[in-house]
Amino acid sequence: MEQGFAEVLARTAFIDGPQVARFEEEYAAYSRVRHCVAVGNGTDALELALRATGVDPGDECVLPANSFIATAEAVYRAGATPVLVDIDPDTFLIDSAAAVAAINDRTAAVLPVHLYGRLVDTTAIRAAARAHDAVVVEDAAQSQGAARDGKRAGAFGEIAATSFYPGKNLGAYGDGGAVVTDSDELAERMRLLRAHGERVRHRHETVGFNSRLDSLQAVVLSAKLRRLDAWNALRREAAMRYKAMLADVDAVRAPSGADEGHAWHLYVVRVPDRDTILERLRAEGIGAAIHYPVPIHLTPAFAYLGKGPGSFPEAERAAGEILTLPMFPGITEQQQSAVVDALKKCTA
Repeated sequence: MEQGFAEVLARTAFIDGPQVARFEEEYAAYSRVRHCVAVGNGTDALELALRATGVDPGDECVLPANSFIATAEAVYRAGATPVLVDIDPDTFLIDSAAAVAAINDRTAAVLPVHLYGRLVDTTAIRAAARAHDAVVVEDAAQSQGAARDGKRAGAFGEIAATSFYPGKNLGAYGDGGAVVTDSDELAERMRLLRAHGERVRHRHETVGFNSRLDSLQAVVLSAKLRRLDAWNALRREAAMRYKAMLADVDAVRAPSGADEGHAWHLYVVRVPDRDTILERLRAEGIGAAIHYPVPIHLTPAFAYLGKGPGSFPEAERAAGEILTLPMFPGITEQQQSAVVDALKKCTA
């Protein structure tokens, strides 16, 4: 990276420099799609992806109640209405049947969220979306490198958004994000939208935004991208160790379903009396966390949707039970044993 930084400083091409174009080519190839358009952060990526597909004020966008609030924020910022649906209690991902049932002629987009690094099966969702002239916009912020059937996260819909927030599997040294797509038309719209609507300097074809990845971050991401598959492999090894270690801990419900292809951005379990257990774990020096403690419909920001307690029971139940255990490339078996021993002690 030192040489890359020196090149940026020498050229003083801090925004939209050749390093950004290089990273876009690399990440598009990695994602097995034609185009990558880098932007300032993951939330912008999702909003601009929606706008590029033609989402307009008054449109509806279907998304899960269990996600980081940015998924709903992007819909709101694009002028559309978030239509929340419940989740699968085993995977914590969008309930495909509920999503299909929510799609109608007002639906402009469906946003399957590949939460915690696990891919949503979009087969039924895509078919229903097509029947109503809607698009599938993947929220792939947590799933860099996740793969199924020869495709990587970001290649299952018309367009996808990802985040390079430092804590992600592929993280920058600051904020960053990108959109990936196979569509030449959508990629071109994205390039206009991210840079004040101009293709040629001072010729603004549409009202756009200022959301661009800086060249120094592109250098970091290119260097890290070469290591991403190896890091994800380490995450998978750690996940399999957790699964084995937790097999006889009756109070802990480990992730279920197929494990292959999962990027394991987070390792999330379910426990009873979660808040008490979290407090005890932290007292034991274990850096556990919650992703996410409040479903979108119960946040004050989205109270206007009128969906009170009981609207999405699986998402609400999960929000009270989910617990994120320490997970990162290179976590050792000894460190994981310490986590599990503390968890046994706290749940006894």
